[in-house]
Amino acid sequence: MAAKARLVIVGPPGAGKGTQATTIAQAMGIPEISTGAIFRANIADGTELGKRAQDYIDAGNLVPDEITDAMVRTRLGQPDAAEGFLLDGYPRNLHQVTQLDQILADYGTQLDAVIELVIPDDAIVARLLRRAEIEGRADDTEPVIRRRIDVYHQQTQPVVSAYDERDMVLAIDGVGEITEVHDRIVNALKERFAL
Repeated sequence: MAAKARLVIVGPPGAGKGTQATTIAQAMGIPEISTGAIFRANIADGTELGKRAQDYIDAGNLVPDEITDAMVRTRLGQPDAAEGFLLDGYPRNLHQVTQLDQILADYGTQLDAVIELVIPDDAIVARLLRRAEIEGRADDTEPVIRRRIDVYHQQTQPVVSAYDERDMVLAIDGVGEITEVHDRIVNALKERFAL
């Protein structure tokens, strides 16, 4: 399925978003672009934006939207993203939705679809508690996990709603084996883009 598209993937913590982003991007022949990777690359390369972001991170603060927006703009302007991309971790709020629209308009294009991995909260908690046990993550307790899920819903629901109003959201059942979820995403994309 090598179709070029400009996509965003969203999903709660523990939804397997990173895993799915990688396999879908590979299947479509587009770069997977995560905000985490953009931050790490800018910091490692010592860019001006990277230095500014590092100052906030070192102080234990969130990196402001303006820095994140600028990093995303630069990354989406690179040649490998010209024909398509899969964004993971951006946009996280309505300000960033507006900024992404502007960035893409400046590049003469627009977003094609938003993949939303949908998983019941209790299933996420069970999945993350299992992972915490396997990986020895003592800090991943049920109250901490539930708090992260609440934050996700508060921050991301307005983003999903904004794209839903544009009929861009592909809601995917995120419960099941990795390959099952992957197949659901591929089928939804094939249907959306008539592949």
